[in-house]
Amino acid sequence: MNTPSSSAKTLPLAGVRVVDFSTLLPGPLCGHLLAQAGAEVVKVERPGRGDEMRSYVPKFGEDSVNFVLLNQGKRSVAIDLKSAEGREQALALVRDADVLIEQFRPGVMDRLGLGWEALQAVNPRLIYCAITGWGQSGPLADIAAHDLNYQAEAGMLGLTAGSDGAPGLPNALLADIAGGAYPAMMNILLALRSRDADGQGRYIDVAMADNLFTFVYWGLGNGFGSQAWTVPGGDLVTGGTPRYQVYRTADNSYLACAPLEQKFWENFLAVIEAPHLKDDATDPRGTRDAVAAIIASRSAQEWLRRFEGVDACVSIVKSLEEATRSPQFAARGVFSGGAAHAQGRSIPSLPLPIDAAFRRDVPGDAPALGEGNQALLKS
Repeated sequence: MNTPSSSAKTLPLAGVRVVDFSTLLPGPLCGHLLAQAGAEVVKVERPGRGDEMRSYVPKFGEDSVNFVLLNQGKRSVAIDLKSAEGREQALALVRDADVLIEQFRPGVMDRLGLGWEALQAVNPRLIYCAITGWGQSGPLADIAAHDLNYQAEAGMLGLTAGSDGAPGLPNALLADIAGGAYPAMMNILLALRSRDADGQGRYIDVAMADNLFTFVYWGLGNGFGSQAWTVPGGDLVTGGTPRYQVYRTADNSYLACAPLEQKFWENFLAVIEAPHLKDDATDPRGTRDAVAAIIASRSAQEWLRRFEGVDACVSIVKSLEEATRSPQFAARGVFSGGAAHAQGRSIPSLPLPIDAAFRRDVPGDAPALGEGNQALLKS
């Protein structure tokens, strides 16, 4: 079925205005999601320098590729929020806005005269979303931190420990994206829906560290339910079973093997010709070592051929570059949802978890710093 063009379809957030005071990753990604769903997103930046992410490397045109990917389809205004004029300009933007996003430490917007109570007085329908690492309260609320710290404090990092007991460095910014940007968008959409019913604005407190606990639900269930707290290498998905492991192949590649269910496990053992390992619960470590020795006897491609057409939940561990060329993701159009352009170059836009029917067909360009000042601040 053909998807209508942007000009022919009505996007779900058309007519919604978002004023975004955030920088770096969580807030800008939330704003990007809203913009691609049809909202008008006005990015408020510092004069001269703008969002710090503009200066990152590698560059893609005048700004960093990070900035370009996270800010397509937005407008930019450069405002000095510490000046009286800048505060009035910000108030003018917010006065008829639907949503505000900010990512400062607790209390900063209040000191600028742009906090929830002050803005509610001028725009009672405003949905105010504050994204922070620790939330607006608690002993860590004012402590500087990054994604690694949030994962450490929430117990996630401790579950990655290897055989030497040292936690592994996470390869994804889970707190920023899954704990920050995604919950922020989710709650903004819920608040908009709620406002449709009662006409009232909402204050949303998104704490990235809090939201990480959802991702270890099984560990919380085991711990609270039976006092069997998950430990590294001791549980179903933390290395405690041979059925959920990464095994090295003869050519120093790796197979991700996850035949958790019994039928998949038996299929797996049939392919590796080791049916005698069926009862792995008796000696999980010994079974794991035996499987590792078998997998290490052949190359990754040979194993892939042997597992072809077999339901055994086995994949070759790909590099990120290899993953972008995967026939699976090509067939799904993961990297064909638009492009980012700069100085005659183009790269695929950031893949987003929004159905194509609900997002722009043309993502738009990332804004130059202050390009919207004349149009948006002239009054």
